[in-house]
Amino acid sequence: MTNAEVIELCGSLGVDVKSHSSGMVEAQADRVRRKAESGGLTREPKDQKPAPKKKKAGAVSSKKAAPKSSTKDTEKKKDKPDDPPTPSKKDKLEEENEVQKKEKSPKRVVSSSGSSSTTKTDEKDIEESDQIDSSEPSKKSDDKEAGKKATKQKIQKGPVSPSGKRIPPPPGSPKSPSGKPIPPPPGAPKGKQKPKSDASPAPGRRLTPPPMSDTKRPSTRGEQRKSSTPGEGKRQEDPRSSPPPSTGKPGEQKRGPGSGARRRPKKKSRKRRTTEELQPMDAPAPTLTPEDAEVPEGLIHIERQSTAQEIAPKLNRTAADVIRFLMEQGEMVTATQTLSDDMIELFAAEIGADVSLIDEGEEQEVELLALLEIDEEEIAEDAPARPPIITVMGHVDHGKTKLLDQIRNAKVAEGEAGGITQHIGAYQIDKDGKTLTFIDTPGHEAFTTMRARGAESTDLVVLVVAADDGVMPQTLEAINHARAAEVPIVVAINKIDRENADSQKVMGQLAENDLVPESWGGETVTVEISALENLGVEELLENLAVVAEVEDLKAEPDARARGVVLESNLDAGKGPVATVLVQNGTLKVGEPVVAGASWGRVRALINDMGEQVKEAGPSTPVQLLGLNEVADAGDEIIVAPNERLANRVAERRSHHRRQTGLGRDAHALSGGARLEDIFEQIQKGEAANLNLIVKADMHGSLEAVSESLRKLEREEVKLSFVHRGVGRISENDIQLAATTNATIIGFNVRPERKARDLASEEQVEIRSYEVIYELIGDIEAAMLGLLAPEYEEVVTGDAEVREIFSVPKIGKIAGCYATNGTITRGSKVRFLREGTIIWKGEISSLRRFKDDVREVQEGFECGIGLSDFQDLKAGDVIETYDEIEIVKT
Repeated sequence: MTNAEVIELCGSLGVDVKSHSSGMVEAQADRVRRKAESGGLTREPKDQKPAPKKKKAGAVSSKKAAPKSSTKDTEKKKDKPDDPPTPSKKDKLEEENEVQKKEKSPKRVVSSSGSSSTTKTDEKDIEESDQIDSSEPSKKSDDKEAGKKATKQKIQKGPVSPSGKRIPPPPGSPKSPSGKPIPPPPGAPKGKQKPKSDASPAPGRRLTPPPMSDTKRPSTRGEQRKSSTPGEGKRQEDPRSSPPPSTGKPGEQKRGPGSGARRRPKKKSRKRRTTEELQPMDAPAPTLTPEDAEVPEGLIHIERQSTAQEIAPKLNRTAADVIRFLMEQGEMVTATQTLSDDMIELFAAEIGADVSLIDEGEEQEVELLALLEIDEEEIAEDAPARPPIITVMGHVDHGKTKLLDQIRNAKVAEGEAGGITQHIGAYQIDKDGKTLTFIDTPGHEAFTTMRARGAESTDLVVLVVAADDGVMPQTLEAINHARAAEVPIVVAINKIDRENADSQKVMGQLAENDLVPESWGGETVTVEISALENLGVEELLENLAVVAEVEDLKAEPDARARGVVLESNLDAGKGPVATVLVQNGTLKVGEPVVAGASWGRVRALINDMGEQVKEAGPSTPVQLLGLNEVADAGDEIIVAPNERLANRVAERRSHHRRQTGLGRDAHALSGGARLEDIFEQIQKGEAANLNLIVKADMHGSLEAVSESLRKLEREEVKLSFVHRGVGRISENDIQLAATTNATIIGFNVRPERKARDLASEEQVEIRSYEVIYELIGDIEAAMLGLLAPEYEEVVTGDAEVREIFSVPKIGKIAGCYATNGTITRGSKVRFLREGTIIWKGEISSLRRFKDDVREVQEGFECGIGLSDFQDLKAGDVIETYDEIEIVKT
């Protein structure tokens, strides 16, 4: 029975037994035994094979009784996997014969020091015993234990010198005064190095020659082992593989606690662990695709900076195929390493795939366009012509809007705040039976994105340059936008009616930027005009019509409409309003549309004259009403097959934008300050964080304001946009500003009455502006005023100390010679000794002879008294300087 069964049985009988080691009285034990036998709980004991060690011990005990080994040692030996198998009857007989031979062999006399001596007769008997032992190798191999016993009785002859004398063995291992051997110094593990001698010692033995006396040297298994002399040439059996039993002979150490013997299982596990580490890995070999594998048909979109693992499935290949090909080209890459555009295109060309590289995140947009069933087919050659889209660009205040007013016979420029255009405008006019569409873009530097958007949506660009100003920074920017959009440029040199106008200078500046006028032999159409006096405007329109006719602009009016959002805003009565330019197809009232992350059904279309229309054809600008939210300027607007699909596409885009912008300004919610409170943080030397809420009337204006404010950031002041939106300042904006310590910036919007009252209660600062450069200038001045002033040191003069004078009640005075600049009384000084600054302070007194003077010029002698420095020596240099505040820009 098991211990658990016995304990359970005792519990059922009421015998209090807590564990398997608890004792009980004999009566209770008999009671439990009878209960177990009557219940049939007992089992027959299994026959255990007798340990070979006990048999051997019994054979040897005929001569000398062997010490009994402990029960624990016996159990350990049974658990050893290396124990020899149970010997048969034949093996037992051979074992008894071997023992009798060993008993007849001469005995060694062991001295108290552990040394042993052998007579010559004994050596002869041993040699005869060697011959008898060597004649029966099969018997020894059958029983490892008997072979070990015989080997231990051998004493080999030592090496002999040429004179015939025996060479004494090397000295034994050092021993302590108590007689115990001193362990060798730490070094390589035993058995890991090859011995230099010809003999191959048993594994785990010392590599150095063993001592002659080793009765007290502990062995690996806790028993005495005889060492073989050099030159024997025989490899003894590994004692670790078959540990011999205790024989009880003198000098033999006992195995047990405190014997100092090493545990063989630990070495065994280390050996097994080393073997396992050397086993080959079972990693699967990389698979390669056959060369004749199919390549996906059609255009394949691949994001830039993709890895081999990402592009391989799209091309019906494995990552190993991509890596192997690139390595053959000399590119060392891994499966998870991002690949350059050239690498992707090179592999695609190798397998014959047609790929299109797109920016990160655009792959989802391609999938959504496919969901909307948008075809990228080219317009047919027999398609009808469409009106040209002309974008007017140029530097601020060069007369762009005035030119459009002359063309439209309107007065838009007079009604603009600050006299500059701050919104993108679209107009359509009829001239001599031909329709022209104009887009007016802002010229201020803050509206870079608007100008780029206008250039991308246009067919022609009219570059307006003032004849008195010439080419300006925003003029060069407009040229670059037009070239990036690959559209032709027509230059209009405006303000030729002014006295300081210089058209030839302007043409020279244009030629420097690769816009050579036709009058100079170039290809750029250049027209001199005066928008104020209406001079040259008709000639400009005629040239625009000719260039548009050369471009051969066409569109499919019957296709589903596609266009671009030029501007968007939130109207109090109309809701979200988007200024849309239709580029292809016809947009009709009632159609479901999707524009970026917004969608809806077209409720109304309003043209540039403020009239409602039922539809808008190609190249027609209109205001669209019916979207669920304000669309972003620059978004593409597409007519969807149905409302459900439009809603699905908009939701996916909105989710993607939220994920992309997550955490962009999240740190604003965790800290920050208002504009009026930020000065305290800067004075403490802390980097301040200015929280802002920006509201604007148009989305394009919101972009311009945000980007302009971003450029005002400094190392000491960081900007965080808590919220940006289109529309009036509401109570929700006030509550959010109060929670986040934010300042509200309003551009062309005013707070509601309730919002204004709430702002007074919550002490929220609101700043409203109508002109972009006033907003930027005010915020910049406020931020610069908050910054700690910075100073620059300017050296004003140098003086060399020639002699030191001691004046009672005053101290030491330096007799100096002004070598450079001017020495001024009260100025700040640095005291230099051998080029090292040793003191900074001010000049307390300055005299020339006996007169107090305000300053001393170069080349004159003077006496200088310093404020609190007396360690003056001849040869020192006094350098005066002023601190000038650096103007921040």
